[in-house]
Amino acid sequence: MTRRALGPRPNPLPLSNRILSFVVQAPVFFASTAFFGSLSLAASLFEKDGKLQHRIAQAWARASVAISSCPVIIVGAENLQKHKVAVYACNHLSYMDTPVIFSSLPFQFRIVARHDLWKLPFIGWHLRRSGQVPVNVDNPRASISSLGSAVKTLKSGMPLFIFPEGGRTETGHPNDFLNGPAFMAIRAQVPIVPMAIIGTHELLPIHTGQFYPVPVTLAVGEPIETTAYTMRQVEELTNRLSDEICRLYYTHSYLQAPAHPSLEAITEIPENAV
Repeated sequence: MTRRALGPRPNPLPLSNRILSFVVQAPVFFASTAFFGSLSLAASLFEKDGKLQHRIAQAWARASVAISSCPVIIVGAENLQKHKVAVYACNHLSYMDTPVIFSSLPFQFRIVARHDLWKLPFIGWHLRRSGQVPVNVDNPRASISSLGSAVKTLKSGMPLFIFPEGGRTETGHPNDFLNGPAFMAIRAQVPIVPMAIIGTHELLPIHTGQFYPVPVTLAVGEPIETTAYTMRQVEELTNRLSDEICRLYYTHSYLQAPAHPSLEAITEIPENAV
């Protein structure tokens, strides 16, 4: 199928895209997820460090990207090499964001994600057995506890990845950011690397199972050092991270940045939480 330039997703999709999605892409995607999820579960029976499971997740991600027919372009890839132990934070548009991230980051990492993903078959099994970090965004006390586990993971030398919005956007524009990434980075005294995914909202937006092949860009910004920040500056760092991710996003998107983006809904984490 001919790949298109990035632009608004047609509504409804062309008939050819709908047929291809229902007959080929969606069934193959779910079969691939079941296959690699089963491999990951089997690998977890004889390994404890998660390295093999991470390689399996990368293979699943590359297969998923291929199935969706979306070319992925990485802008600023050199910034992925500057700090291996860091919090990598990115906007969240689609279920395809996770395959894009796993297929693009050139090192092993763990993810911090919503706890309800652990309930899903295959994907949840991999998350549970490979050392990923669940966070309950609906329960502040549980969220604080899980962020403490994430800080320990960072201090052990393992990079973390997180979607600061806590869920997918429905509009294509970034939502308000939670304070979790800033909290973890300041506690662990590691940098935050801002990243933006552009194109997956048009490829596979929330509440749909039909692919619309478009180019996807992963834009990686300069790491933000946190050594000069204190826990009293969590919200300040969150605002800086949000501004940088939005800058990266709108630089590469056809969408225009809102005139007055609101940051009022950013959730605060108490200074002495952990």
